[in-house]
Amino acid sequence: MSDLRDLLAYATTRAADYRQRMAEAPVFPADADLDAIRKALGPLPDEPAPAAEVIRQLADIVEPALVASTGPRYFGFVIGGALDAATAADVLTTGWDQNAFNVVSSPGAALVEDVAGGWLKDLLGLPGGASFGFVTGGQAANTVGLAAARQHVLAAAGWDVERRGLHGAPAVQVVASAERHVTIDCAVRFLGLGTDTIRPVAAGAQGAIDVADLARVLADGPAGPTIVCLQAGNVNSGACDDLLAAAAVAHEHAAWVHVDGAFGLWAAASPATRHLVQGIESADSWAADGHKWLNVPYDSGYAFCAHPRAHQAAMSFTAAYLTGQGAGGPRAPGDYVLESSRRARGFATWAALRELGRTGVAGLVDRCCALARRFAEQLGAADGVTVVNDVVLNQVLVSFGSDQETNRVVDAVQRSGECWMGATSWHGQRLMRISVSSWRTTEADVDRSVAAILAARSGSAAR
Repeated sequence: MSDLRDLLAYATTRAADYRQRMAEAPVFPADADLDAIRKALGPLPDEPAPAAEVIRQLADIVEPALVASTGPRYFGFVIGGALDAATAADVLTTGWDQNAFNVVSSPGAALVEDVAGGWLKDLLGLPGGASFGFVTGGQAANTVGLAAARQHVLAAAGWDVERRGLHGAPAVQVVASAERHVTIDCAVRFLGLGTDTIRPVAAGAQGAIDVADLARVLADGPAGPTIVCLQAGNVNSGACDDLLAAAAVAHEHAAWVHVDGAFGLWAAASPATRHLVQGIESADSWAADGHKWLNVPYDSGYAFCAHPRAHQAAMSFTAAYLTGQGAGGPRAPGDYVLESSRRARGFATWAALRELGRTGVAGLVDRCCALARRFAEQLGAADGVTVVNDVVLNQVLVSFGSDQETNRVVDAVQRSGECWMGATSWHGQRLMRISVSSWRTTEADVDRSVAAILAARSGSAAR
């Protein structure tokens, strides 16, 4: 036991040292020699090795190739750096090694997930009776939500898809914005509906769905099972669909309404941004990421459903060897997700929410939005630099005059190591995409990053 204690103490100290260094370390390991690292990892050895040696070797070899996404100047892919309490809870989760399938596999994991799920619904303004599942991320959350939708709309048409499959089933149409996230398409493929079932709806100038065109598409479409996918937080601009109006139109056509809110759903947690997702409670299912704006470690996502029976029917299963949870016990987490052998994700989420509290989550959202506006104000004031989106959340899209110049600036900034943000294509042009999502980012980090961007634009970026 003393060997294990020493080993875990070393690992946590090493991880803490790494996280502390990330405030000043190059954000991307541009100089990492991946061939040398692969060689150092070596072939599969024939003989065992002491655990302490293994962990030291792993850390020594791999750390030079890690991305400082836990640091304050990483602005790529809407990734937030994990909170301290959530990180420590994740360490406990690994040490406890619980299978969070049901109350028999882990009473503690089931209970914490039950409580944390209730907290999330309260925080996000979702119906108290909605079911939920702790999944791996936005892709899984969208897949679970659309699986529940498929079950519900086909059951309403008299078809048991869980028993009979899709062969011979009534056709299901999926109506979604032309600017939907690609995980919607992936989920539709995974569920056997096929992307040809998607009927696109026009989006406005900022990327929010055109409600009038949604009404047209639904009116012109075939009668029958229909799923409408809306969005809280456009992946490029951060714009949110008019959920209240769009959901009302969809429900007039008896459609199921699913909201992909990977990061934008967190706008509901702040009084300052809640208006952007007005009507969120009127949807039928919702998807959100925890490792985005809640700043919990990977992997952590949430699928919510206003129709628990459809949710459970789409996901749950039983077998002779599986012991029931018993009357009056906590819900079985595995009944609402894709996996049975599953990590106890509720611990880190509970810790994050407990560390921040309601006001802390709101403050995190507000601060990131304010820092995004700071980026936009400073960059937009520079000659030849244009911010092309309305900065309503934490997303900033920047043009440097031409696609070629934008790509050059993004590449130079990434290589500088000062900060990291990616590029995207939106409305026919290449743009720098800045996502402010971390609790560690300060005004000084924004100012330092702006200086690096402008230096890169002038061609004088330096390490």
